[in-house]
Amino acid sequence: MSEVRIAAEPRNEFGKGAARKIRRADKVPAVLYGHGIDPKHLTLPGHEVLLALRTPNVLIHLKGEGVDELALPKGVQRDPIKGFVEHVDLLLVKRGEKVTVEIPVTTVGDVHTDGLLDQQLVAIAVEAEATHIPTGVEVDVEGLEVGTAITAGQLALPKGATLAADPEVVVLQVSAKPVEVPEEAEEAAEGAVAEGETAEAPAAE
Repeated sequence: MSEVRIAAEPRNEFGKGAARKIRRADKVPAVLYGHGIDPKHLTLPGHEVLLALRTPNVLIHLKGEGVDELALPKGVQRDPIKGFVEHVDLLLVKRGEKVTVEIPVTTVGDVHTDGLLDQQLVAIAVEAEATHIPTGVEVDVEGLEVGTAITAGQLALPKGATLAADPEVVVLQVSAKPVEVPEEAEEAAEGAVAEGETAEAPAAE
């Protein structure tokens, strides 16, 4: 995976007031931690951060005064209404280091016409090298019949990735489509119920 380079500035002011001031300048407060270092408080450019976070598990190269590190986003706070990034927690990583992350699970193809695809997991935990995290895993569901289930252990993971989840957990399965009742039968059933209710109604005194 490619690295996204983002300029980082040291941050010396803290608290809600300082954070609001940073955001008004279209910047984002961030904290870098990991590998036993003291947490580093940083300020990052807001637009660049927003673009970078569109990629799952994006590898960020932080470069600036006193900072030249690789990091993975581990916690992102967003404004619940406007959606802009309010704060980012970044995990320090090293080249060659293995990390555990969740990657998206997508499907290709269509199941058998009698079946309905029930995808229970949209992401799966894997272990991979920090600088070679796969973008996701695809599952071919073409022609799968009712009753078929695929577990995490059956996924064909990208090269270099190993499963970090329970191999027996069900990722997706194919269930039977609901039986459609003909419209005429529904109307007949509704009519029968209505007649029964009328017949059982007590006589007016």
